[in-house]
Amino acid sequence: MSTFLTFDTAGIEPEAGEPAADRLISGSPKFRTWNLDEAEGGVYAGIWEATPGKWHVSYDEWEYFHILEGHSILTEEGGEPIHLRAGDRLVVKPGFNGSWEVVETTRKDYVIRL
Repeated sequence: MSTFLTFDTAGIEPEAGEPAADRLISGSPKFRTWNLDEAEGGVYAGIWEATPGKWHVSYDEWEYFHILEGHSILTEEGGEPIHLRAGDRLVVKPGFNGSWEVVETTRKDYVIRL
């Protein structure tokens, strides 16, 4: 058994999803998520991809992510928009409320702690 994990999606079928109807602001975004690892204590790692659209987000979890490709805009309620592009990294903490807008199909890798 290996004690490391590469972020390789080959041979892994992604989970399909979309924002809940009551969270949708515009467009018809679709998600694909490759859940690559789950550890004790509610820690998850994987890759997420979304097509253009905009929806409300509310974070109960802590998340670190790295944008691999695309362009998205994350805006906290009452705050300034943050444009996210390939190479950008961000930590979003529990209690964040706002919107996520995908301008160009966006792919990110992530680590989430519940």
